[in-house]
Amino acid sequence: MKKGKLYLIPTPLGENAVHTIPAYVIDILHKLDFFIAEKAKTARHFIKTTQPKKAFDQLTFYELNKRTEEHEWRTFLEDAEKGNDIGLLSEAGCPGVADPGTQIVELAHQKDIEVIPLVGPSSILLALMASGMNGQSFCFHGYLSPKKPELARNLKRLEQLSSKLRQTQIFIETPYRNMSLIDEALKVLNPKTNFCIAVDLTLKSQFIKNLKIKDWRKINIPDFHKKPAIFLIQS
Repeated sequence: MKKGKLYLIPTPLGENAVHTIPAYVIDILHKLDFFIAEKAKTARHFIKTTQPKKAFDQLTFYELNKRTEEHEWRTFLEDAEKGNDIGLLSEAGCPGVADPGTQIVELAHQKDIEVIPLVGPSSILLALMASGMNGQSFCFHGYLSPKKPELARNLKRLEQLSSKLRQTQIFIETPYRNMSLIDEALKVLNPKTNFCIAVDLTLKSQFIKNLKIKDWRKINIPDFHKKPAIFLIQS
């Protein structure tokens, strides 16, 4: 029996942004009956915004998150082995990038299931594109430590890496800790280091600004509490 394919389906970076998903991706989405997602509720909401013709009771959702046991997610591709195509959805943006979907993609390769990445928004690349920082050499670090002493050391380490490697350093934070991270960055980073804040990418409330630390200290920074943000450093 011919195996199904695993489609990596990007999702919007916020509400009312389904227009950022290409039409061909939505066409593929509407043909699928099986989905793997971090949260089924979020996946259903996104699919609903694309106005599918199928009823939701025809669709099957598997949840892949920190509570999913390995013996569970290792069964999620059984439908593909039976010939059915499956869609892997992120909570926001591209599956497998800062996303728990990586182990499913790895498993698909192990099972010789074709993996097809689809075009859509990546907050990391969008922020890098708009930052004006080095796009030839960059590194994404995910989340830094939320604890103040360790966070300060993390930020200084990324600053030193950027200087040593001439490389843009990119990271994210839990949205409710954005302002705390920004405050710490303004305290510990070198005044001449460039620091970019990119918030609500692709949304009407989008904010992207790259300034030296000394210049950030001179302005009133908007309140980014609970807003999805990407941070970049180049020294």
